Amino acid sequence: MTGVAVDGTTALASDYFQSYSVIGLLALVGVLFVAVAFGAGRLLRPVVPTPEKLLTYECGVDPVGEGWAHTQVRYYVYAFLYVIFAVDSIFLFPWATVFAAPGYGATTLIEMFIFLGFLAVGLLYAWKKGVLAWA
Repeated sequence: MTGVAVDGTTALASDYFQSYSVIGLLALVGVLFVAVAFGAGRLLRPVVPTPEKLLTYECGVDPVGEGWAHTQVRYYVYAFLYVIFAVDSIFLFPWATVFAAPGYGATTLIEMFIFLGFLAVGLLYAWKKGVLAWA
């Protein structure tokens, strides 16, 4: 026998793992490419440390005070809400294409209302906490 079973399961397993080996090889090449690029940059760059190079860079202006700055959390919350609704819009297009397919109408409609309900509860929570009030 050459390793091929009568029903062909060994051949199917071989094809299955061969497709994953291509993905693994591509990932390995990507990691090696990044490692070589960083290694070459580390070996080829000039290393001349000066006190000016060790200062914090602030757009050409000399740094004043400490390196710690207080940022209001509300900006992060707005960014987070934007990401939530961007993800929502990404899910709406595939839903609309599946909704148009015969036999999936009621199921996908219920699933989308559940999904939009979770988003509405999150938005209502943010509104009740006063996050959306710009002061």
